[in-house]
Parts: sequence; C-alpha cells; structure tokens
Amino acid sequence: MLDELHRQDGQSLHVLEEHFEMTRFGVMKHLKLLEDAGLVVTRRRGREKLHFLNPVPIRLIHDRWVSKYAEPWVAGLSDIKERLERPMEKIFEIYIRTTPERLWAAITDPDIRSKYNFGAGVISDWTVGAHLSMGVPSTGVELGEGDVLEIDPPRRLVHTLTALWSDDVKSEGASRVTWEIVQIEDSCQLTVTHDQLREGANPQLYGGWPMILSGLKTWMETGELLTTPGSLLYR
Repeated sequence: MLDELHRQDGQSLHVLEEHFEMTRFGVMKHLKLLEDAGLVVTRRRGREKLHFLNPVPIRLIHDRWVSKYAEPWVAGLSDIKERLERPMEKIFEIYIRTTPERLWAAITDPDIRSKYNFGAGVISDWTVGAHLSMGVPSTGVELGEGDVLEIDPPRRLVHTLTALWSDDVKSEGASRVTWEIVQIEDSCQLTVTHDQLREGANPQLYGGWPMILSGLKTWMETGELLTTPGSLLYR
C-alpha cells in the first residue's frame, strides 16, 4: 500500500481497494495500521477520505540508523520521485517534543531555520501579504521567495513558495506551503502540506521535506544537527 501511495498520492479507499486482492475490510484494516504508525495521513475532500504517504518517519529511521553505515548516495536514492497523473499535494506529518511557541520560533526565526534547512534561513515580517525570502546568508544566494497568505501564531502559517536555486525549479512557478501546529500533551503535531504543484512537478520542489523535518525534530529534541548535505536538494 505504501508503494501504491508512493506511485499516486491522495487515493481514496475505493480507488486503493481496486489494486489489491482482498476485501474492503482488509484494505481498511491495513490502512488503519499504517495510520497508527504515522506512515499514512488522511484528509477529507468533500465526501471522500484521501490517503497520503507520510515519508517523514521513514526518513527519521534513515537519519538515525541507516546513514551511519551507508554511503551518502543512499540519501539521494531515498528522494527519487515519480511524475504523477494529476496536480500534486504532498502531506508530511511529524511529532516533536516541544511547545507550540518554540516550534513556531524554529519555523520563523531565520537563524534557527538555517540549522535544519540546509543552511538556508527564511526572512519575513510574518504578516499577511508580507514577502518572504529564503537564502544562505554566508553566500548571499537567494534560494526561494514567496508571500504570506495566512498567519495565526503559533498554530498556522500559509505562504507561497517559488524555488530559485536552479532554472529548472524556477520555471515551475509558485506553489503553496501550509504549516499547522497542534499541541498534544507534551508534544506538537506538525503537519506540512505542500500543494498547488503542477502535474509532474520537479521532485526537487518537495523531495527535501522529509530531511528538513527530521532535522527540525532532531535539533529541537537533542540540540544536535543532522549532517545530510544540502546539495541533495539545492542542485
């Protein structure tokens, strides 16, 4: 089922069950197990419940264990994406032991952001309509830009994003990123939705999110930095 959602994200139960020789109940049971494990997240679209692959937990396993023994190119292989048959929406979910206020600061403070975002900080006034720019201060190179669409500290942030690190991604135009924070006991559920991606969009636009979010979790919970090279994204 994970392979099927990797092939085409955002499938309904009805569409998914057509790919497997098992009952509808069997498909529902497996999906529930994957949801409980955090490997699948769901969203309502009208009367349908759509299922999305959440690669962040798999990335965390890689960063914590596999990368200690594997060559660097393994990380590159884990981020290969396929072209999809319809406009894409990617959803990433992770749980971080912190407060909403600290997590919000980690998302909006350029110095903190650079610690887990391949060295790139994001600068903005963080008001509706404000411009934001993403870049590496030490080089002066601008890697992305956008505008703030919605902001509700420390719960919700929506902004557009136009990638600038290469001509290929720049030609893709603007997409949209939504950050949602929900406090659950002593932790926060962080959901990042990257949508308004064109059909067959360049995988570089969204392929770096699992690394970014696993780096965010590691830094906030341990104070340590992941060593995943930024060149895997900005190339």
